[in-house]
Amino acid sequence: MTDRSKTTKGINRRTLLKGTAGIAGFAAGSGAITGFPYVHSAEEKVLRYLGTAVNEGDAISKKCLEDTGIKIEYITATTDDVTKRVITQPNSFDVLDTEFVSLKKLVPSGNIFPLDAKKIKEFDNITPVFTKGELPSGKKIGSQGTAPWKVLYLEGANSKTFSAKPTDYITLIPTVYNADTLGIRPDLIKRPINSWAELLNPEFKGKAAILNIPSIGIMDAAMVIEATGQHKYGDKGNMTKPEIDLTMKVLTEAKQAGQFRAFWKDFNESVNLMAAGETVIQSMWSPAVTKVRSMGIPCTFQPLKEGYRSWASGFCVSKAVSGPKLEWAYEFVNWFLSGWAGAYLNRQGYYSAVLSTAKANMTADEWGYWMEGKPAASDIKAPDGTLLEKAGAVRDGGSYEDRMGAVACWNAVMDENDYMVRKWNEFIAA
Repeated sequence: MTDRSKTTKGINRRTLLKGTAGIAGFAAGSGAITGFPYVHSAEEKVLRYLGTAVNEGDAISKKCLEDTGIKIEYITATTDDVTKRVITQPNSFDVLDTEFVSLKKLVPSGNIFPLDAKKIKEFDNITPVFTKGELPSGKKIGSQGTAPWKVLYLEGANSKTFSAKPTDYITLIPTVYNADTLGIRPDLIKRPINSWAELLNPEFKGKAAILNIPSIGIMDAAMVIEATGQHKYGDKGNMTKPEIDLTMKVLTEAKQAGQFRAFWKDFNESVNLMAAGETVIQSMWSPAVTKVRSMGIPCTFQPLKEGYRSWASGFCVSKAVSGPKLEWAYEFVNWFLSGWAGAYLNRQGYYSAVLSTAKANMTADEWGYWMEGKPAASDIKAPDGTLLEKAGAVRDGGSYEDRMGAVACWNAVMDENDYMVRKWNEFIAA
């Protein structure tokens, strides 16, 4: 499964929200609008927040405490470890922040409590990417893999069965999502790159790398194999055993031919490979590309004609949560969707579930750069004041409409997951 928080030196897998965190950063003068003045209470409100760090950050917890009086205690783990903890220790957390891809494992456990859509103030304003599988413009987007709208609803309050039709019982209240692609070094490649097929181009022998997290790496490989015309998958996120075998055969042959410089697992590794020029094309995450660029090294999160592989996260609570703590959980989720946190995450290069409230907490220039694909009117800076992008820069891949509109598949857990992982490990060992 996805390893969203594993690092080598404590830098977060995606958001970099802590320490030198927040590559895209909190821009000064954003005019944050919260509308949640905190009135001091005799009772301390504390929520234990289990997650992978995608939505975490000291700035977020500080702002939440300031606005609501709710103290957030982060419990950070990899996606696999989050899943194990939910299944084996449901009393060890209150709020769960996890990916939609994990729900097929979590819901059958009965250890997560579906939230009531009627108690979520902005629920009707959540982007239809989650509720209908389409953009606000009505454009349908790719549904292969564990697309969020397939697992958003449960049939009832205590149900372990997903509902194909909307209900009031929500598995995860959506928070953040993005579209992933390949990272490249344009200064070293020196020609246009527009297809996933380039990852296996012999031109880049010994200079390519793929993500060594099986459930994601194999989908990147499938994008490549389709792009080369070798096979058309019924569902890249739910392959048959023959399709898994075919995919692993192609990867193994490429490996044995010396195509891959590395099989990376964490954020820092991917940054170091690209920054050093050891790789020029590889699976990559948006903040890693941003980190390389912040070092003054050209790096592009390259839009490709076959589209993006997407992921999404959200909130639910432990089945053990009740009484006042459950009400605090609803208060926290409502605060999170009210705009400040959404704007903060948008500035990391992600997308917030409620676009309208995030927009109200961003400057017109920020919104134009991050969401509309417009050239930055002024310099885009990191939180420490270092230059991230110069005025005139345009976001890789362009606008929200362009990027999310080109999603081809979603991170997934396959029916043949155990078989796939075994075959992937054989490929890595080959």
